[in-house]
Amino acid sequence: MLLRAGVPIETAPAMIDEAGMKESAKADRLKAGELALMLAETKASRMSARRPEALVIGADQVLDCEGEWFDKPRDVAQAGAHIHRLRGRSHRLETAVVCMRGGAVIWHHAEAPRLSMRAVSDAFIADYLASEGEALLGSVGAYRLEGLGIQLFDRIEGDFFTILGLPLLPLLGFLRQAGEIQP
Repeated sequence: MLLRAGVPIETAPAMIDEAGMKESAKADRLKAGELALMLAETKASRMSARRPEALVIGADQVLDCEGEWFDKPRDVAQAGAHIHRLRGRSHRLETAVVCMRGGAVIWHHAEAPRLSMRAVSDAFIADYLASEGEALLGSVGAYRLEGLGIQLFDRIEGDFFTILGLPLLPLLGFLRQAGEIQP
């Protein structure tokens, strides 16, 4: 998203134990939004240790449906299971972004768009899975609003970019304020 917005960036995976962090967060009774912020900060911290002079951005998202947290599906069958569990229900996409320099948090932001999936038919789900296939594996909710996935929903409250995984407009505002991009 940042590259498409004209922001030159380098990307690198932070390689953190997300599963372990999620288990720990559940044991500590953290809320999904707290977990998203913790994951984003951990990612940024890991990269900031490697490049202390750089402005490092970490982001993460947790899908929370009535207290159940969803992970990205492993395969298309699990993507279908996700959609079956979400259909006819509302969920939140707890999304956080953290900026660090020299190991210190200099800015963070969180949002939680709410999406209501309609009671889609089994036939629609099967067609959707066949059409989108493995592209769904990159999405925690196993949907992509950029295409056919928009038809899964009857109500969406929140910013489109945040739903895609990054609160882009607030981040761009911070980057302008910090002098990282032109005002």
